[in-house]
Amino acid sequence: MSLPPENEGERFFRMLVAHVQAAPPADLPALVGAYGERFGLSKIDIYLVDLQQRQLTLLQGEDRIPVDGTIAGSAYRAMALRLEAPEDDSLIIWLPLVDGVERLGVVGMHMNALDGALLARCTTLAAVLSMAITSKRAVSDRFVQQARTETMTLRSEMLRALLPPRSIGETRAVSTAVLEPAYELGGDAFDHAFSGSILHAVILDAMGHNLASGLTTAIAMAGCRSARRSGSGLSELVQAVDDALAEWLPDQFCTGIVMMLDMPSGTLSWINCGHPPPLLIRDDQVLEDALAFAGEPPMGTPGALAGRQRTVHEVSLEPGDRVILYTDGVTEARAAGGPQFGLDGFTASIIRATAAGELAAEALRQLIHSILERQNDQLNDDATILMLEWRRPH
Repeated sequence: MSLPPENEGERFFRMLVAHVQAAPPADLPALVGAYGERFGLSKIDIYLVDLQQRQLTLLQGEDRIPVDGTIAGSAYRAMALRLEAPEDDSLIIWLPLVDGVERLGVVGMHMNALDGALLARCTTLAAVLSMAITSKRAVSDRFVQQARTETMTLRSEMLRALLPPRSIGETRAVSTAVLEPAYELGGDAFDHAFSGSILHAVILDAMGHNLASGLTTAIAMAGCRSARRSGSGLSELVQAVDDALAEWLPDQFCTGIVMMLDMPSGTLSWINCGHPPPLLIRDDQVLEDALAFAGEPPMGTPGALAGRQRTVHEVSLEPGDRVILYTDGVTEARAAGGPQFGLDGFTASIIRATAAGELAAEALRQLIHSILERQNDQLNDDATILMLEWRRPH
């Protein structure tokens, strides 16, 4: 069957994609603006979110918009279109910039009037722009600089380079994480990835708060990925990390949890290496001790001291279940002279966000900010949270 000839709209967006792919990162705002003018937009503003997800920074300038309490921020928080009507009788539609389920920022498109055809074109333009930002930010320091508000330490720079996107997902499962302090990491890290029908997730917490702890986490992360990509199971994966740390950093160790979620069945398997046990949220309630099995020795513990084979735990999830991994910096956070945030405070905050219907990524953003506010943005230890959500397969 022959295809119909290319129409003007198809030709327009084919050229847009070709030009966006070839454009240097610095030319992206002007290029997108020029294309926007051709279908009736008077201006396009591209905003990227900062590392702490508190501000949206204009890519082509220095203007900043708070994520909380603004229309543009609402589009980011809900990953949904928002409409703004300034006093000059023009319109601004704010669309989220999203890579899969990873929130990148927002784009503000200025116009005099809006109809269905223009909205469709704006939505397509936002999708093209999201893909361009995702591909170009790996080679553009400008994109990185726009996402930062402070200078980053050497060990943080090293660990940040290893981290995956904050959020990954598909129709059956989502994994999202947050990590603070943004610019002075010690030894915390997370990882998540898909491999066929399996969602892998890892959380790590190395001893200490110096460059050696960062190196420990880096080796552990590389060991996890190398074993995972070679098809190893959880026991072999942990053994690979144990061996790598024993060889290269014999005086260091790190706690952690490695997980595998079989997305078709909802079967969750994990090994706990000296880490706080995961939490299970079902029907807006924390199921007490549902995943609190005995832990294993930390990663890097010599085999003679470990004394036994690693134990793989397994549980069947129900659709809508959320599994929370966290480091002890979360529960040990405290206000000056006040009590620790504690597990009860942590779970209560999670429940409030999930009961309010927040997206998983937004629930964690709000939670990590509440922890930071308790300590006036001065954490005594890294605080990392990773949330897995399993959905009924379609």
